[in-house]
Amino acid sequence: MAPTSSKDRKAVADVGAWLFNVTTSVGIIMVNKKLMDHYGFSFATTLTGLHFGMTTLMTLVLRFLGFIQPTHLPFVDLAKFALCANFSIVGMNVSLMWNSVGFYQIAKLSMIPVSCLLEVLFDKIRYSRDTKLSIVVVLLGVGICTVSDVSVNTKGFVAAAIAVWSTALQQYYVHFLQKKYALGSFDLLGHTAPVQAGSLILCGPIIDYWLTGLRVDLFQFSFPSLFFIILSCSIAVGTNLSQFICIGRFTAVSFQVLGHMKTVLVLVLGFFLFGRQGLNLQVVLGMLMAVVGMVWYGNASSKPGGKEKRAYVLPIKVSKNSVSSEDDEELVSNKT
Repeated sequence: MAPTSSKDRKAVADVGAWLFNVTTSVGIIMVNKKLMDHYGFSFATTLTGLHFGMTTLMTLVLRFLGFIQPTHLPFVDLAKFALCANFSIVGMNVSLMWNSVGFYQIAKLSMIPVSCLLEVLFDKIRYSRDTKLSIVVVLLGVGICTVSDVSVNTKGFVAAAIAVWSTALQQYYVHFLQKKYALGSFDLLGHTAPVQAGSLILCGPIIDYWLTGLRVDLFQFSFPSLFFIILSCSIAVGTNLSQFICIGRFTAVSFQVLGHMKTVLVLVLGFFLFGRQGLNLQVVLGMLMAVVGMVWYGNASSKPGGKEKRAYVLPIKVSKNSVSSEDDEELVSNKT
């Protein structure tokens, strides 16, 4: 009975972690849309820096309470992660600005095959036929319900390529660093959040001025806009933490595939909350296809042989100082 009980607890924790990520991710998109559309706060990079600033405060509190123990993460690995993460943030913003919405969505979809390629190259992962087909169904479904006009230029294509590869590398690094240095989600976030906060708050206003021609220091702050900025930063703490928990428990590919559930939810909420038009048969069919693909992927990748290593084991460094929270137990539970 013990193995079954442990498996059940893990399944419940997996679902809880995923729901946590979906809820906070969709919530922050809705809040940011309100902040940018209604109050004109279009400084996305600076706002992300504030998000990580709030997250850093959270990690300091957790460290004070003893939830984060002293752990070691080499500066080289930390710098690589921060570089990929910051390029991902800036690349996504620039890609959305320089490309049509349709091509931006295609670029986001391409993160799944790129993440698969990274796992094949670095972790020697082999995917079953059902796993591959389920990923194709997800891509087709999300593409049908999100991709409309597709136009691209040279600089937009370069920005999209940088965004896609840096995002895929950043998400791969989350899983890789947690395994290599036996770090829990809290521990890894405690290392990375301060670096990202400092770099983005310092460079964010410059990047935002380059992208929008507006200066954040000249923005006319009001009580409602400040409220939504603080709310956005508060939700971002959960978003950042849940991303690390989910990628640690699953993989970057699973995070990308199942993450498109957030795309579907954002579309649905957008129709109801912001009065968007266009909820037609094509969009509904695309959403249904995406959901079917996600369910298929979850079932296929969990079966024996659905996703496994090829005669390669990544060494895991176990530290007696590292502490895993309940959310991080059985961190490497699947065959990745």
